Amino acid sequence: MTLTIGVDVGGTKVLGGVVTPDGEVLTTVRRATPDDDSGQTAVVIAEVVAALVDAYPGVEAVGVGAAGWIDADRSTVMFAPNVAWRDEPLRDRIADKVGLPVVVENDGNTAAWAEFRFGAARGVSEVLLITVGTGIGGGIIADGKLFRGAYGVAGEFGHVRFVPGGLPCGCGRRGCFEQYCSGRALVREARALAEADPHRAARLLRLAGGQVDAIQGPQITQAAGEGDPAAIEAFGVIAQWLGQGLADLVSIWDPGLIVVGGGVAESGDLLIAPAREAYVAALGPRITLPVARIRAAELGNEAGLIGAADLARLR
Repeated sequence: MTLTIGVDVGGTKVLGGVVTPDGEVLTTVRRATPDDDSGQTAVVIAEVVAALVDAYPGVEAVGVGAAGWIDADRSTVMFAPNVAWRDEPLRDRIADKVGLPVVVENDGNTAAWAEFRFGAARGVSEVLLITVGTGIGGGIIADGKLFRGAYGVAGEFGHVRFVPGGLPCGCGRRGCFEQYCSGRALVREARALAEADPHRAARLLRLAGGQVDAIQGPQITQAAGEGDPAAIEAFGVIAQWLGQGLADLVSIWDPGLIVVGGGVAESGDLLIAPAREAYVAALGPRITLPVARIRAAELGNEAGLIGAADLARLR
C-alpha cells in the first residue's frame, strides 16, 4: 500500500497526516504556523513530515497544501495574503530537508480534490468548492481534473472584487469577496451588532465576558445555536454574501455541484440554509434551468491534507 503525507498550511496551523490510497488518515501531527517568518514555516513543515515518517517509514512522497498562490510548476508560493511568503521556493526547501519528492498546491485546490475523490463530490465531474474560513478559498474540478489555469492560480474566489472601493484586503485590493464572507467578516458583523444593540446580543456577550472586542467565531456559533438574535443575524449577513457570490460563480462555471467547506461552514445550517435561500434568490430566472445544487463538505479540517497527499501520490 502506497502511503503519502499531506500537509495543510494555514495562517495559524500546520497540520500533517499520513494518508492511504483510499483517503484514510492514519495519524496526524499539528504545529503552530510561525509568525512572519517564511523560512521558519518551511522548518516547521519539515518537522511535521519527519515526525510522520518516524511513525510510518514507508511514506513515498509529500503533498503540501499552502494558503497562497502557487506557480504552474507546483513549486513556488508566489504570494500568500495570510502567511509571510513572497516568491517562496517552498517545494525545494522542504524536499531538501525531508529527502522525499514534494508537491506544493493551493490549499483550496487540495480540499477540492479531496472532496472530489473521497467526499461530498464523489462521482461528479464538474465541481466548485468554496471554503469559508478565516478567508475564502476555492477549487475547480473540470471534466474530472483539477483546473489550475494558465499560471496555476485559478479558483481564487475570495479575491473576486465584489464591492468596488470596499474594505481593504490582505491581497492589496479593496472590496474582495472574503472581506464580506469569511470568519473575519462574521466576527466584524457580530461585534457591530452587539455594539449597536446589546440586548439582542445578550447571550453572545455573556459568552464573551461582556466585552464586544472579545467576541470570536466559536462564541458566535454557540450563541447562534442557542438562539441569540444578533449571532443569528450575523450568520444571515454572511450567508447573503455567500449565496450571491455562488450565483455569480455558477453563471461563469456552470458546475454540476457546489461544495461548501471551511471552518465557518462547519456551523452547518446556520450558514448553509440561509445561503441556499440567498443563492436561489440571486439566480433569478436562471433557477428555472438546470443549476448546481449546494452540498456541505464531508471531510472537515482534514480535507486539505487528504487532497495534498493524494496529489503527491498522483504526481
